[in-house]
Amino acid sequence: MVATARKRASTAPNTTRKPDPEKSKPETPSSDPLIRPAKFLTILKFSLIFSIPYFYLIFFHYKIDYELKKSISISAFVSILGFLITVKLIPVASKYVLRRNLFGYDINKKGTPDGSIKVPESLGIVVGIVFLVVAILFQYFNFTADSIWLVEYNAALASICFMILLGFVDDVLDVPWRVKLVLPSVCALPLLMAYAGHTTIIIPKPLVSYVGLEILDLGWIYKLYMGLLAVFCTNSINIHAGINGLEVGQTVVIACAILIHNIMQIGASADPEYKQAHAFSIYLVQPLLATSLGLLSYNWYPSSVFVGDTYTYFAGMTMAVVGILGHFRKRNENRQKELRYINTYSFSFSQLAGIVPCPRHRLPRFDPNSGLLTGTNDGTLVNLFLRQFGQKSEKSLCILLLVFQGGINDECYEYW
Repeated sequence: MVATARKRASTAPNTTRKPDPEKSKPETPSSDPLIRPAKFLTILKFSLIFSIPYFYLIFFHYKIDYELKKSISISAFVSILGFLITVKLIPVASKYVLRRNLFGYDINKKGTPDGSIKVPESLGIVVGIVFLVVAILFQYFNFTADSIWLVEYNAALASICFMILLGFVDDVLDVPWRVKLVLPSVCALPLLMAYAGHTTIIIPKPLVSYVGLEILDLGWIYKLYMGLLAVFCTNSINIHAGINGLEVGQTVVIACAILIHNIMQIGASADPEYKQAHAFSIYLVQPLLATSLGLLSYNWYPSSVFVGDTYTYFAGMTMAVVGILGHFRKRNENRQKELRYINTYSFSFSQLAGIVPCPRHRLPRFDPNSGLLTGTNDGTLVNLFLRQFGQKSEKSLCILLLVFQGGINDECYEYW
């Protein structure tokens, strides 16, 4: 644009070239808009609430083998590095996505000054890339070339990598929802091909009397179940969204619950292979938690960036991988916890299936005068909570939903 302006000025007839300082200012590239700084204090508070009991269980409460404790500690260290890198890269990536017009406006702040700010989207790509780098580097410290877990570990990373790529494609091309249902199945193929574990599931305690079995062998249907689980997990976080911090926040809450569960299972078991299966889960969830916290520092209310479908698909696939790649029946607790989590808002099926009209954004109504959100009749958990508990601010609503999510994680253990 600058070159064109100068060319037109030089070819204009009977015109004397004079420097015009007033017109030269717009021709210089404008500085990229700055995003709000990371909310380190909020992240620090949450990290301390989780990390103190978590590391207490590892180093003091349970007698965990030294080598296993060492591997978990190395994974935690590289995960912390991933957190720092994520925090550093998000502002840099924000400039590039804004230049490519990948931005949106916060609908829940419409009518206020914050509602007119361009918010960079698809920053989940940063989290996904950092996660992959951290997870790949960890192999150098833990897995040998002949490790029986290496094939499944790389298959898990391949599935996650495919999901990150297709999630970013969805952010750019706005893929129809029917295609979105197929994408996770394609991305789960490396995972399904590498799976060599059991094909049994644990029947929930309330249903044992009706089924007549505590453990059910599904045979080949189990692989179909795993493929569908990948579809459910990747789309579940995408459905339960719409307010600042909710997508990343629920991932953080679930990741914390999975880590605590795995440590408890490792400490209570005497089977070395069983311990390794749960450690395998920790090696993937710790980097997920750390990088997600880095994103949450910018996505917490008021949000500086939007995560996009890239992050929701990445987080969902990672948790699906963690649930699938277990070789023992008790690992089903993680999978069934995710399914129970999805069922909390399955009442939105009528809109997703087209039975009831479904708007593009099933968000609550925002009142710019009071700054509160009001629930609509759309079938989402966000609107349901607002209808049940009344008007709330966006931040308080997000906290309430995350507390509810944590309660579900505790409750589900009582049923399996």
